[in-house]
Amino acid sequence: MTRLSIIVPALNEAAGIVPLLTQLAALRARGAQVIVVDGGSRDGTPALARPLADMVVDSARGRALQMNAGARHAQGEAMLFLHADTVLPADADALIAAALRDYQWGRFDVRLSGAHPMLPVIAAMMNLRSRITGIATGDQAIFMRSEAFHRLNGFASIPLMEDIELSKRLKRTGRPACLRARVAASARRWEEHGIWRTILLMWRLRTAYFFGADPRALAAAYGYRDR
Repeated sequence: MTRLSIIVPALNEAAGIVPLLTQLAALRARGAQVIVVDGGSRDGTPALARPLADMVVDSARGRALQMNAGARHAQGEAMLFLHADTVLPADADALIAAALRDYQWGRFDVRLSGAHPMLPVIAAMMNLRSRITGIATGDQAIFMRSEAFHRLNGFASIPLMEDIELSKRLKRTGRPACLRARVAASARRWEEHGIWRTILLMWRLRTAYFFGADPRALAAAYGYRDR
């Protein structure tokens, strides 16, 4: 089976990093490499992660920068980029290995953990949009052959849309494997900022990016800090 490197960018994730890495222990036992890349946490995240990961890497803050830093230490033939608040299916390693026999890259379907009745609708629309466009987002746990990642020079060093930007370049190698198996992503962003407000914000950001807006300008305009 293709060896898998799982790269987890983290920033102040003390509340959730231990449950996440505990869930990944079974994949590690089957040969997966788990790399946590800390972007300057002040809550003890690295110390909590260190006993449960193969490696904890310090990096400049910013999800794209952190994921690229982790990729430099990856030893697997395949890489999976996993948000620290997202839970994989138990057989994610086997699903990825099977998908990468026929594809260069792919992603999972997503469900959003939370009680709001709109969350299943949002997740369904995310999955449908991705399946139609061939564009994946970080919430969907993007994976790829390591060779493809390095050939494309990884994630662009931008504060927003790094997942969409890389997806566009990966599409030139072929469409993604859109796995029906679901990852469980946290809905905290939606719940903290309001469901409809977050929907409108994301549509505004993606529309502006589609029409050529600089992600750095978008991050500044909408008050995003490096994630």
